[in-house]
Amino acid sequence: MSTAASHHKTLWEEGRRPGPLVAVAAAAAILLIVLVDVSAFGGLTVLFDGAFVLVCAAAALSVRPREFFVIGVYPPLLMAGTFVALSLASRTAIARAGDGFLQAVVSGLAHHATALALGYALTLVLLAVRQVATHHGGALRAGVRPRARSSAR
Repeated sequence: MSTAASHHKTLWEEGRRPGPLVAVAAAAAILLIVLVDVSAFGGLTVLFDGAFVLVCAAAALSVRPREFFVIGVYPPLLMAGTFVALSLASRTAIARAGDGFLQAVVSGLAHHATALALGYALTLVLLAVRQVATHHGGALRAGVRPRARSSAR
């Protein structure tokens, strides 16, 4: 083993997965959460909201830098797509039984707007921080090198 200090990737530099793959993985994770939430509770609860925010953060940390745009615009599309699918499959999970398709989608978006705002804001902040770190060799400020990770376990 070399004793020379080598540059280890920081959290901000780790993401190297293609944007479309990250988007599909995020959609699959949300689908799984929706199935669990609707099966267990009959509708979307705070479980969905928390998972949505976490999935958005994971996507922002996983995508490779040249595909930030894909994930940067993804949270509202993911939530809208989720509510369109739920409005078609199980309208009462996000709206009242008598609501039409469009009203169910709007109701779902309204009831989960906080999760959407938090997930979207967190995504954009994480992508911005990663962009800065990418330009500064892993550091969040120019000229400051990140500490090497300890290899001791």
